[in-house]
Amino acid sequence: MTTLYSLKPRFQALLRPAVRHLHAAGVTANQVTVATAAASLLLGAGLALAAAGGALSWFLLLPGWLLLRMALNAIDGLLAREFGQASRLGACLNELADLLADAALYLPFALLPGTPGALAVLVVVLANVAEMAAVLATGNGRRNDGPMGKSDRALVFGMLGLLLGCGVAPGPWLAWVLAIVAVLLVLTIGNRVRHGIAADPRSPQQ
Repeated sequence: MTTLYSLKPRFQALLRPAVRHLHAAGVTANQVTVATAAASLLLGAGLALAAAGGALSWFLLLPGWLLLRMALNAIDGLLAREFGQASRLGACLNELADLLADAALYLPFALLPGTPGALAVLVVVLANVAEMAAVLATGNGRRNDGPMGKSDRALVFGMLGLLLGCGVAPGPWLAWVLAIVAVLLVLTIGNRVRHGIAADPRSPQQ
């Protein structure tokens, strides 16, 4: 199922000049991964305080950071693959850092007034399950099936952050959006497991 992930090759092509400069400066893939996660945790903590205090204009920071974070995630991958920096440690850091960053950036929505906190938490849990399904469902690499992949979630939450930051009050509409995201995440998990097992030649034929 098509997701924004299909645009990644073109996105990476735009970033390659910057990646070459970073490599020449001695920057490593793992440094980018850790720095990106740390910045996400700090922003998430700030957004949580803002949500609890009703200072929703701070959510205007979210769309820009999510776009920059996607660029940084692509940069660490390019550094690892194209400059001989790939490692088991890097692979673990990449997956775990993304899970922590997603939780930090999206959980503040659970603190918004008039929004069912449990629904926002459910979205974060399902998002983490979807990312684990992406890794565990196949031995032939990572699955990126949709309809609600990592980039798609970033687009949705970036738009939500823009609306909230521009003064749109949270309310029932936000609960409906989160509910739709949760349903799409369930479909994503199913697609990744089903397609991953089917694509793995080690899987026994049914």
